[in-house]
Amino acid sequence: MSVLTGKRSWLRTALASPAIGRLGVIAAGLLIWEGLARTVLDPEFVSPPTRILQALVTRTLADPTVLRAIGTTFWELLLAFALAVLAGTAVGVLVGAGERISRTAYPLVLMLYAVPQVTVLPLFVMFFGLGPASKVAFGFTHGIFPIMVNVIAGMRDVSPLFLRSARSMGASRMQVLRHVVLPHLVPSFFAGMRLSVAMTLLGVILAELYASIDGVGYFAHLYSESFDPAPLYALIVVLALMAVLLNELARRAELRFTWRRR
Repeated sequence: MSVLTGKRSWLRTALASPAIGRLGVIAAGLLIWEGLARTVLDPEFVSPPTRILQALVTRTLADPTVLRAIGTTFWELLLAFALAVLAGTAVGVLVGAGERISRTAYPLVLMLYAVPQVTVLPLFVMFFGLGPASKVAFGFTHGIFPIMVNVIAGMRDVSPLFLRSARSMGASRMQVLRHVVLPHLVPSFFAGMRLSVAMTLLGVILAELYASIDGVGYFAHLYSESFDPAPLYALIVVLALMAVLLNELARRAELRFTWRRR
């Protein structure tokens, strides 16, 4: 009797787990998608998950050209994201450090952030060409703004009481920045970094879709024009895995450097 009670308790605990709930939602969505794709939806536009998985194994991962394109997109994403983090943090700290420069520069940052960047993609192609440089640059311009905006907002949210207390105890400007401002800035920084992952990936893929002869975006455009949905969806899965990987690394870094729990 105690064994059955223990098994039931374990089952209830497992079913109440958020991870089990998420897996259940995903499994239900895939089953519905499989059924609709095989019975109702047009196969020229939507492929069932089983066919997408088959295309991922037999075509996407088995084709050296596509594998090389995936590697190209991944290192373009990493480089653009790293540059966006470094530059966005530096500019955000510089703009948010002083009240006068913040009042002057922050509206300009918001104005540039509001500009639809796809409208200036031809300029990036003209300046950097069709190679990887234009993809890295375009991804960089997408990823830098979420970090800048969040860093500036985080610095402006530091309580003036903390700043006055540090100065009253003889702290220099650099000591105030290092020991008061930066620790309060960490949550905003990581929030901007996690947003930047998606935006950087968006910029890289947009550049590859419209102005590229290599990369995941180029093959996605090629498959869409030939009405070949299975490998197209497989490439979307690969892009999603890239974003999830970088986002998970950012989340773990956030847990390492902050007190907050996720």
